Amino acid sequence: MLSQAKVTTMLPVVDMERARTFYEGKLGFRPDGGPRVDGRYEYQCDGATIALIPRVGGTKAEHTALSFEVRDISQRIRALEKAGVVFEDYDLPGLKTVDHVCVLGAEKAAWFRDTEGNFLCLHEVG
Repeated sequence: MLSQAKVTTMLPVVDMERARTFYEGKLGFRPDGGPRVDGRYEYQCDGATIALIPRVGGTKAEHTALSFEVRDISQRIRALEKAGVVFEDYDLPGLKTVDHVCVLGAEKAAWFRDTEGNFLCLHEVG
């Protein structure tokens, strides 16, 4: 019923200017117009929409809020690091990163946080 609906991922942000600097300056997104009535900014991403929405308490999620499928994860990591993005590293049972990348079967993944604490991910399907 909803499989044909357009999807918008809503990411809560405490400091909109700081978040916009990250998404626009480091990740390369361009806003789709100015602020909406509720103060959110929207960005288009290959048919989906990412919305940064002001929220006093920010986010409490400890899971991946948004994942970007990429073709060459190592190249994307290097490019994002040059832009100032800091990747997470893990050494946990069942989740270990090497050079920021965790191999999960045929998939590779790497995580980073935005300025508001939201967990974002790059993933490459092998």
